[in-house]
Amino acid sequence: MNILELTALIWVGSFFAGFLGSLTGLGGGVVLVPLLTLVFGIDIRYAAGASLVSVIATSSGAASAYVKEGYTNIRVGMFLEIATTVGALIGAFLAATVSGNWIGIIFGIVLLYSGYISSKPRRVRLAPDKPDPLAVRLKMDSAYPTPEGQQPYHVHSVPLGFVLMLVAGSLSGLLGIGAGAFKVLAMDQVMRIPFKVSTTTSNFMIGVTAAASAGIYFNRGYIDPGLAMPVMLGVLLGSLLGARVLVVARSRVLRIIFAVVIAALGFEMIYSGLAGRF
Repeated sequence: MNILELTALIWVGSFFAGFLGSLTGLGGGVVLVPLLTLVFGIDIRYAAGASLVSVIATSSGAASAYVKEGYTNIRVGMFLEIATTVGALIGAFLAATVSGNWIGIIFGIVLLYSGYISSKPRRVRLAPDKPDPLAVRLKMDSAYPTPEGQQPYHVHSVPLGFVLMLVAGSLSGLLGIGAGAFKVLAMDQVMRIPFKVSTTTSNFMIGVTAAASAGIYFNRGYIDPGLAMPVMLGVLLGSLLGARVLVVARSRVLRIIFAVVIAALGFEMIYSGLAGRF
């Protein structure tokens, strides 16, 4: 196989990774890194570096659209970005010192958890609750558009949410993923922000988080332009197609299929890490 054929295959694989990631809102990184390491035999650190570049590209366009539509809570996003950026820098530094086998095992565990999260039905909030004093002081409470008009909501548990974002950022920097599932979980379940606002605010934060850790990866030579370019283009196009299909597809069925695929990849990553293949 020559370099041109390998590049084409990586592009096709990245396209499907972006497509699957877009259908579930977890991002293409959770599929992309296992694909590059298990199928193409690429070092897990180079795979993570390429994944981070694709995360930056795919999140930037969607983030601006969500801000314009009024879904994204910019105050919450800017505040929590402090935690995710610090966590991303910590994770990126750890990536150079932690064994590739351990990174594979951790990634496998994250995949299993992401698959579990993606298969769960989304909880819909019917009414806003009482305001939180700290969130009020930081002016985080806001409203988002619905068919019935602007729906106000309150933000809660800001300190705990900040700590969880630090963990999510560390996973992002260590594994080369957006860690969107953990960010959405923290905002939706802990901070009690409406799900649509949680997902769009997470997308707003992901690009900044990935950019912070990508700088460390680039400085240490873990970002190969020859690998990052087809990966970025493939994930970007796959994400755009996935967003279109999601409008007409039965999302529940798609989430179950995705969860099965993710679980299989997760067990394979854990097995390969324990077997010392990374």
